[in-house]
Amino acid sequence: MAPRANWKGYLRLSLVSCPIALFPATSEREKVRFHQINKETGNRIRLLRVDEKTGKEVPYDDIIKGYEVSKGRYIEVTPEELESVALESTRTIEIDEFVPKDEIDELYNIRPYYIAPTDKVGAEAFAVIRDIIDRMEMVALGRVVLTSREHIIAIEPRDKGLMGTLLRYPYEVRDASDYFDDIPAVHVTKDMLDLAAHIVKTKTGHFRPQTFEDRYERSLKDLIKRKQKGETIEAPAEREPAKVINLMDALRQSIEHGGRRRPPAPSRARRQSRGRRTTHARPRHRKAS
Repeated sequence: MAPRANWKGYLRLSLVSCPIALFPATSEREKVRFHQINKETGNRIRLLRVDEKTGKEVPYDDIIKGYEVSKGRYIEVTPEELESVALESTRTIEIDEFVPKDEIDELYNIRPYYIAPTDKVGAEAFAVIRDIIDRMEMVALGRVVLTSREHIIAIEPRDKGLMGTLLRYPYEVRDASDYFDDIPAVHVTKDMLDLAAHIVKTKTGHFRPQTFEDRYERSLKDLIKRKQKGETIEAPAEREPAKVINLMDALRQSIEHGGRRRPPAPSRARRQSRGRRTTHARPRHRKAS
């Protein structure tokens, strides 16, 4: 099945434009999902839209948006009034400027989208925009409207296409000083840093997302299989809290253990799957020319 686009329109750089589509670059559809059910009947629970004062269900067509200006007082806004907030970015992503990628604080990243041309006619213009962003080694910033809201989008080359990352506005990013100002200033000795550096070296590797394992998801699937077989599920015994020891002793003991914690015991699902080899494709990234 062909992937479904979240948005279709045009990407424009000055007078050069091409038809494009945005596709979600990530998905959580494969995760285990639970429904709410009635414990007595086993039937699924359905949520209804009800008037908080009358308790009566409200037909969908009678529901409109409202902005609360004070307790219990709302300004009603109709769909037609919302459409009057005309934004060109509802159909066009206009590239406003180019910035160095390392200047974009990761706090501003929301989620990524793949951007691809929608027809062969616009493929040449798409390639021009993609390759000039690649050659300049910059990130293009534009605006796009998704779910009736305008977002800043950062666009960069990826493989044969483009990747666009939605960015937060400054008012959505909290000030770090609200959380870090109370952290006391602590003098860390050279001996501590040397021991810690040795531990880091024993754990140094490369970023290989194909090795990431969602242990909670795996355990959930194992739990569901065991329930289907009628097995009794018992809660695990509580672990004793770790003993507080001297920091220097903790660093030295870490080195004695090779800088690594003892791996957890393999789960039931993992034991059953041992011996079965799984291959993973390496992610490919477009290199700057």
